[in-house]
Amino acid sequence: MSKNVNTVAAIVAGAAVGAAIGILFAPDKGSKTRAKLKEGLDDAKHNLKDSLSASSEVLREKFAHAKENLDGTYGELLSNMSYKTEEVISFLETKLADLKAQNAKLQK
Repeated sequence: MSKNVNTVAAIVAGAAVGAAIGILFAPDKGSKTRAKLKEGLDDAKHNLKDSLSASSEVLREKFAHAKENLDGTYGELLSNMSYKTEEVISFLETKLADLKAQNAKLQK
């Protein structure tokens, strides 16, 4: 994500530097310079919007993959818990049977 932020910052900085240089060396009248500035700002705005859209799409994809991974991990956890629960129940049933047998011997 920081790579995309750096790219957006570089685009904005480049547009600002280009606009400043254009104003300093502009041979045109003020109205033409203002029109060029407006066009440059519109281009910078469009580039920024495109960069933000691309970054948000990348984030959406990463979150979608993270959600899929989380869902898979959750499913595995439930499966493991179910398996372990069965093991615990079997172990407790065995111990209960042993205790009943010991109790029966003591009763006699």
